[in-house]
Order: sequence, then C-alpha cells, then structure tokens
Amino acid sequence: MSASRLWAVVAAAGKSERMGEAVAKQYQRLAGRCVLDWSVQALLSVKGIAGIMIAHPPGDVQWQTALRDRSPLVNGCAGGATRAQSVRSALAALQAQGAESQDWVLVHDAARPAVRRADIEQLMASVGNHPDGGLLAVPVRDTLKRSDANACVEATVSRAHLWQALTPQYFPLGRLAQALAQSNAEQLTDEASAMEQIGARPRLVTGRADNTKLTTSADIAWLAFTLGNQAAAEDG
Repeated sequence: MSASRLWAVVAAAGKSERMGEAVAKQYQRLAGRCVLDWSVQALLSVKGIAGIMIAHPPGDVQWQTALRDRSPLVNGCAGGATRAQSVRSALAALQAQGAESQDWVLVHDAARPAVRRADIEQLMASVGNHPDGGLLAVPVRDTLKRSDANACVEATVSRAHLWQALTPQYFPLGRLAQALAQSNAEQLTDEASAMEQIGARPRLVTGRADNTKLTTSADIAWLAFTLGNQAAAEDG
C-alpha cells in the first residue's frame, strides 16, 4: 500500500440565501481579497497538500477568477443541491485525479476565510491516525435557551460538554465517502454528522473563535477586520 496523501475539499456551492446580498458570500471581497481566495490560500499553505477541489455552483466559472494566484493544485467541480452532494462530488473528483481511500481529506467551508494554518496543523497533529478523524471546534461559552413556538423561553440548556463545530474537518477519504454514501446525509450541515451516523466518534480539537463563518451581512465588517489584522501580522 502506498503512503497516504493529503487532499482538501472546499464547499462553495451554497446559494448564500441568508446573506441578502447580490454577490454570493464566497465572492465577497474582504480586506482586498475574495472570501474564497482567503480560504483556499490557507489550505495551500499546509505542508504536503496534494490537491484542492472546490465544489462550486453548477455552471459557475467565477471561482477561477476569484483566486488571486491560481495554483495548479486547485481544481473545481460542480457541487450539488445539498452540502452532502457537493462534498460527495468533490471526493469523486479527487479520486478521479488519483486520490485513494487510505488518503486523508480536509473539508473546509469556503465561507470561513479566517482559518489559520496553525489551527489546521494542530487539527491534523491531534487526530493523527485516528480512524474516525476529527474537527476543529470551540466549547460553547454562552448560556443556551430553548424556545417554544412563540419565541418564549421554554428551558435553559446546559452548555456542559457542548461544542460549536468549525471547519476544516479531517477524515480518512475512503471512510468519509462511505459515510456520505450510507448515511441519511442530505440535510446534514457538516461531515462529522455523517461520520457519526455510521458509528464514528470524531475527535474535537479546540480551534480559534475568530474562525467565523460568513453567514449574514453583519459578519462582513468583523471578518474584514480579522483578516486585515492577520495580513498585517504576516507582513510584519
């Protein structure tokens, strides 16, 4: 068996319906660069990356011009109507390029542009060869309330042992493909959930709270500030 390699998938096929903006969130410009470009460059900075597959909306070609410096390691494929379909398509495209079942894959949201290489490397080091993989996450810090149908408090939910899932998420490629094929994954919002449905217990690795997902217009200013600070620190 050949040595395992490292690949990445960038989920970028969403419709950005919650953004309320004319430009899809992956193509918003923050701190001088497109959101998609920030996310892709973070993955490209990881040592040993063999290739990155961007799952983009069918028929979309804007992803190519959104990247400031197009690397030959970066390719695209048409995503699907759901996240699970998009990631399945990207995994199949990577396998067509030579990725094998024993390889490992990082799955990242295009809309999380502030992820840091150090966090990605910490994720990979912490997971090691754990067959169930793992994901970046942060412990829930705020008080949680469950509401009734009238938006009134029904109960306070204990935050003990609760984590907020982030990306990237990191799994053996073949096992993730199996999980997405076998589980009821169409409405799932992350890959760890698909792994859980086949009995896996992915490892939680503490990430940074500023690895924020661009979801609404209110997130734009905060992420632009965060990315600007990151760029200034790198230049300094």
